[in-house]
Amino acid sequence: MADSKSTRTVSVLLLCGDYMEDYEVMVPFQALQAYGISVDAVCPGKKAGDICRTSIHQSSSHQTYSESRGHNFALNATFSEVDFNKYDGLFIPGGRAPEYLAMDSSVIDLVCKFSSAGKPISAVCHGQLILAAADVVRGRRCTAYPAVRPVLIAAGAFWVEPETLSCCVTDGNLITGATYDGHPELIQSLVQALGGSIAGSAKRILFLCGDYMEDYEVVVPFQAFQALGCLVDAVCPNKKSGETCPTAVHDFEGDQTYTEKPGHDFTLNASFEGLSSSRYDALVIPGGRAPEYLALDEAVIALVREFMEAKKPVASICHGQQILAAAGVLQGKKCTAYPAVKLNVVLGGATWLEPEPIHRCYTDGNLVTGAAWPGHPEFVSQLMALLGISVSF
Repeated sequence: MADSKSTRTVSVLLLCGDYMEDYEVMVPFQALQAYGISVDAVCPGKKAGDICRTSIHQSSSHQTYSESRGHNFALNATFSEVDFNKYDGLFIPGGRAPEYLAMDSSVIDLVCKFSSAGKPISAVCHGQLILAAADVVRGRRCTAYPAVRPVLIAAGAFWVEPETLSCCVTDGNLITGATYDGHPELIQSLVQALGGSIAGSAKRILFLCGDYMEDYEVVVPFQAFQALGCLVDAVCPNKKSGETCPTAVHDFEGDQTYTEKPGHDFTLNASFEGLSSSRYDALVIPGGRAPEYLALDEAVIALVREFMEAKKPVASICHGQQILAAAGVLQGKKCTAYPAVKLNVVLGGATWLEPEPIHRCYTDGNLVTGAAWPGHPEFVSQLMALLGISVSF
């Protein structure tokens, strides 16, 4: 994790359930770990090592959001063994899980303990249903996904209408967000409420995107660096700011290779045409299937070479190393990747580092490489170190 110069250990409890929103659990889980915070993810009736299925919610042309299957999220702690006193804060993801978690007396009791102790509580989207059921929003300003408004008003909250879906509201120890679009502010506010301070931010980071990049491998580092106060631009060849890239959910479900399902649509916030590497301090290359065709794009290859020749930090994960190999920038480097990309890495002249376990990431000079999305905490923290960004408590 990040060298946070911490003088104390900070711990956050993540309250999970089946069909919680995919982004709304994984982004805070991995971002907070990257900042040096210990995060325990628990679910009533389940134990460490069990999984929760997640859902992908996004806006559609219909009257409500669409839903599809997301990744399987692995819990790392057991709900029945939770010691409230161990934790400094609580995070509640949205999705459909809060609908039934709000009826669980053990969940309500836990939330009430955090509230009574004045410990920071962050909730996003439909997670505020649990806050309403626990009667901890009475007289408090809060926001949520708009459909949750009637419940919050009935529970005595002062409703704050989200002008955009990135809206976040802080009232004392209560931090609420409308949707995962607001993760950067929501996570930053939680870090501050936990007593954290961020140094060395305001860096400019470029993300090299493409259709069917892995869903987590773009959004987790993208929002994690935004939460640190960095300016993060996401571009894709032949696309402009405001256009989207469909993403892919790659997961490990017992087969000889990963499975693929449709992910969220990721909105680009900058245009590839006219891009200059001189404007940025670092480059991030997500994995997934996009690198297979991006590696054939001469403009992409030239851009990657510019970053590497200038010795600016470059962080690439999973299949992203296919682009590094095609750009001829791996010669003499130590590098890991998703195991199926080993051939590209070795033929590219790099020394192969076996990703055992799969979350291992490595830094060699200005290059950070990771094998797959489980390694995001190491991946983000190692890039933070190269950029001189730290979180301290």
